[in-house]
Amino acid sequence: MGNTLFDISNKVILITGGTGVLGSSMAEYLLSEGAKIVLLGQTEGKVKSKVAGFKQKYTHVLGFSGSVLDKDFLEAVKNKVVEEWGRIDALINAAGGNMPGAVIGEGQTIFDLNMEDFRKVSELNLDGSVIPSLVFGKLMADQGHGCILNVSSMAATRALTRVVGYSASKAAIDNFTKWMATELALKFGEGLRVNAIAPGFFISNQNRKLLLNEDGSYTDRGKKIIDNTPMKRFGNADELHGAVHWLISDAASFVTGAIIPIDGGFSAYSGV
Repeated sequence: MGNTLFDISNKVILITGGTGVLGSSMAEYLLSEGAKIVLLGQTEGKVKSKVAGFKQKYTHVLGFSGSVLDKDFLEAVKNKVVEEWGRIDALINAAGGNMPGAVIGEGQTIFDLNMEDFRKVSELNLDGSVIPSLVFGKLMADQGHGCILNVSSMAATRALTRVVGYSASKAAIDNFTKWMATELALKFGEGLRVNAIAPGFFISNQNRKLLLNEDGSYTDRGKKIIDNTPMKRFGNADELHGAVHWLISDAASFVTGAIIPIDGGFSAYSGV
């Protein structure tokens, strides 16, 4: 890009959940802007496939398969990336998900909540961002610079029916983002920043059947969301790219502890 503040070429950016719809979309965009990308994913086959696909167009891409909850795995990844590229400039915590038992289904109430699934969802969404933030954040603190970008949700700040476990864990992500941002800036200097994006409703593999019928029309839930989104549509994955680019670039050098909604106006609208 013409403006050097927005230049992210040669930045080393690690993305957890890098094989998911949003994570892989971010990875491809950042590669196209000249960044060096490290993809982390749970499933070895998916990671290899994504990396092979990216390498047809881009040179600087690495992939590792393992759990974001496994500190030893993350430490090993950190060491390999530093050996290869010398540093890590940004971490995007895009890993996350939901489980049936942590959802209040049709005809159920809060008292049907499965606590084991609730804990697993909390572990994946919250611990799955906290642990990578500690491992790679320590490297950034030692470097004196670095940016962590968490992925929050519209479910963090309001009671969206059914997704109780997901909501609780994303609300915790908002708090952790602010907490980690202040901790790093106060104790390790202004070169360390932590922010989050809060996507509205995007079609992903996880929610496709919840929002769309087989013929592509909206489900009842999908229609309710559209009715409460001033822009009257779902988001496209590439509509996250601008905010992600800005937040990891030097153009956002005075931005930390922020949670940026990317939601077509959903969070601003009361429904009346």
